[in-house]
Amino acid sequence: MTIWQIWLIVALVFVIIEIFTSGFAVACFSVGCVFGSILDACHLSTTWQFLGFAVGTFLAFVLVRPFVIKYLDKKTNSNNIKTNVDEIIGRNAVVTERIESECFGRVKIDGDDWKAQMEDGTSAEVGEKLKVASQESVILTMKR
Repeated sequence: MTIWQIWLIVALVFVIIEIFTSGFAVACFSVGCVFGSILDACHLSTTWQFLGFAVGTFLAFVLVRPFVIKYLDKKTNSNNIKTNVDEIIGRNAVVTERIESECFGRVKIDGDDWKAQMEDGTSAEVGEKLKVASQESVILTMKR
């Protein structure tokens, strides 16, 4: 077994470790191992191989890792996922209990009853159709 094959085996081990970790940090070392393997295949000294390993790892950390993290963050970021409550913003609702000025009333959206207040502090009468402006906890803020 030659040195370049050992570099590739170590790179494979780093890839396997990366599967069980997160952050694409260990995989950067794998890239460095591939650099070391290529330099050994070019019959360069061990010093050059380790230098290639260091440079390859550094380049992977600086150039590749930020893009991978950004891509993975888009896939897993819970802030980008709208829940059912977030989906009601902008929807129409019907007032079921009068909304007093500066007080609360009730509205109904798709059969669900919500505590509501007016965005501008005015009042709204029963049967009036309003639009959901925002939501905080279990209280909807409505607008005309």
